[in-house]
Amino acid sequence: MCFGFDAKGSLNRSLEKKGVDRRNFIRGALAAGAGVGLASIGAAPAVAHPDHKGKPGHHGKPGHKGNRPVPPGQISIQMYTLRSIMAGENIDANFAKLARYGYDRVELAGLYGRTAKDIRKTLNRLGIRASSSHEGISATPADLDIKISNALTLCQTYMNVPYLASDNADDWYRWADQMNAEAAVVRRAGIKYGYHNHAHEFTTDLGGGLTPWDIFTSRLDPKLVHLEVDLYWVVTGGVGVGAADPVQFAIDTIQEAPQEVLQYHVKDREPSGDFADLGTGTIDFPRIFRAHQPKEYIVENDQPDVTPLQTAEVGYRYLRSVRF
Repeated sequence: MCFGFDAKGSLNRSLEKKGVDRRNFIRGALAAGAGVGLASIGAAPAVAHPDHKGKPGHHGKPGHKGNRPVPPGQISIQMYTLRSIMAGENIDANFAKLARYGYDRVELAGLYGRTAKDIRKTLNRLGIRASSSHEGISATPADLDIKISNALTLCQTYMNVPYLASDNADDWYRWADQMNAEAAVVRRAGIKYGYHNHAHEFTTDLGGGLTPWDIFTSRLDPKLVHLEVDLYWVVTGGVGVGAADPVQFAIDTIQEAPQEVLQYHVKDREPSGDFADLGTGTIDFPRIFRAHQPKEYIVENDQPDVTPLQTAEVGYRYLRSVRF
């Protein structure tokens, strides 16, 4: 999730600083998507493509078919995907549509000018729980108290920092320490505290090859902070660092982190690098899901292909149909 921040700008600036031309980066992304030069991002047979009715299908990778499903109770959606239509009377109507698609949990990106109590009342009526949210590092203890109070009112399990960016290593060390301190307080309230990545954590050179991801995975306390891995952005990070196999880069990132990966943002990727609705892009999700199963699979598309609601419906259907 970008949450109003310039994630692609941060990525481009990190690549420019390393002397990577954007056109060459796009060519690398295209090669990755096509399986030319770089290994295929999606190993195309594993991609689920929508049929003529818009319903996603699924094609298992030869020799690697599985029959394990994503449990329906672990499927969520990041509400940033629907931000353009979440206003006024549409708020309740759109939550109701998500419930009809099958969602029983959401990850919030704000409260739409309402109180946490009002949002919970709406969601309870529809059989949905706000199990997670995106929240920046608190500026004051009072802000943290409000954040925790809202999360408790909503019965959240998770709370995640959505975005940080700097080319100064000291900032990342300071943020890690702030997050550890904040996570300790949040944990005492019974809530799990995490960090959500973009691509620039892997592509920003802070000096001597040190990256923000290096700092965070070494500095964040694994007992206090978990990871919410955005699969689109970690694969894009793999492309950005020139990984021969960006999906394996993502898998290695997940498996090698000292912190627990409890949540995925499941977001697909066009060969050009643009966002795509689930099952219509190039990322081999079954391969990633086989390697590690989180507690939540969260549908997201920062720029929905057609409409936010279609993205939501296609995403839920894909995660219910995919096997790994």
